[in-house]
Amino acid sequence: MHTDAAVIHPFAEHMVYYVLFAIPMLSTLYMGNASVLGIVLYIAYIDFMNNMGHCNFELVPRWMFQLFPPLKYLMYTPSFHSLHHTQFRTNYSLFMPLYDYVYSTMDKSSDQLYETSLRGAEETPGLVHLTHMTDLQSVYHLRIGFASVASRPSATGAMWWYMWVLWPVAWLSMALAWAYGSSAFVVERIKLGKLRMQTWAVPRYNFQYGLSWERESINGLIERAILDADARGVKVLSLGLLNQAKQLNGGGELFRHRYPKLRVRLVDGSGLATAVVLRSIPRDAKQVLLHAGPSKVACATAAALCERGVQVVMNPNKEYDMLKSQIADSKASYLERRSDNHHTPQVWLVDSIDDEEQKMAPKGAVFVPISQFPIKKIRKDCTYLSTPAMKIPETMQNIHACEVTRIASVVNPLNQI
Repeated sequence: MHTDAAVIHPFAEHMVYYVLFAIPMLSTLYMGNASVLGIVLYIAYIDFMNNMGHCNFELVPRWMFQLFPPLKYLMYTPSFHSLHHTQFRTNYSLFMPLYDYVYSTMDKSSDQLYETSLRGAEETPGLVHLTHMTDLQSVYHLRIGFASVASRPSATGAMWWYMWVLWPVAWLSMALAWAYGSSAFVVERIKLGKLRMQTWAVPRYNFQYGLSWERESINGLIERAILDADARGVKVLSLGLLNQAKQLNGGGELFRHRYPKLRVRLVDGSGLATAVVLRSIPRDAKQVLLHAGPSKVACATAAALCERGVQVVMNPNKEYDMLKSQIADSKASYLERRSDNHHTPQVWLVDSIDDEEQKMAPKGAVFVPISQFPIKKIRKDCTYLSTPAMKIPETMQNIHACEVTRIASVVNPLNQI
């Protein structure tokens, strides 16, 4: 399927394309009059027109048809071809609409749709999820990337050889985004019944969020996205991944205080993420090790486990004292400092952990991630659960990438709309 349509695009059609497009090249070869330049230009033209017709936005300006009216019959537009995928038995012609006019198969709304598409009237989404790029290869998880890559979770161990070949291109896209990326851009337009949602991405990568001199710039990008969503009438904006980092903006608190009259509701999905983490912990667990920073999910998870009567063991650091103050006195005894002679729990709640720390876990340990980023799997004798995630409804349309890192921030706002 493509062009966000509910019309199947059969693979057999691609095979027929190859046969038809090969006829001119094979004919010239057979006649002995083939030209290398001609073949290259022919393939380039076919590829350009095919991709232009499926680009999901109108890019052919009106002045081209006004300057040369017959061009309307010699070159199709994205809006013209989109009707082939949304209507029945119309706009058959590929690249050249002339034959649809001749055989009366042109859709009557073709011209009207072209004008409407040029005006670019865009509907206001009810929910916006604001995420960002992760590693350099994450650019290939976007619509302009590879569908085969976007359909699977990002994992270093699953890198294909061509991803490494394209690494210079990924690096160049990062450099251009860093230099010229001045606003968030739309990644997805999602439908769930009557609800319209969009995913916006800040043109910054994971490593840039760790640079202290970049924080002001990143916060500026997030702030502009929030104000843009507020001006457009968006009801809920969820901050995804590192856009909600405590050291960056306190999970959005910076913008709530700066703009107290914001109409858009800012959420981070931490409540739902906590519920998913708690559900992931084995029910028979009596003791867990909390290896995490002072995040909302970590604190809420530890407090909930203590309320359940589950022993929570922490490393002796400042987070222990802070968390201790948030737990009721009657349950505070369930929170303990980790010591050398302490029994190591089988269940580990972690946000980030290095290889050496993983080796300290006992055989058969269960690693439960409590952050948006997966854990590197180095132990074959341990179990690694997925990051906090939920299955999306089957009725949700136009999902073009794996959603495992953002579902917690999307499902929670749905209940608020």
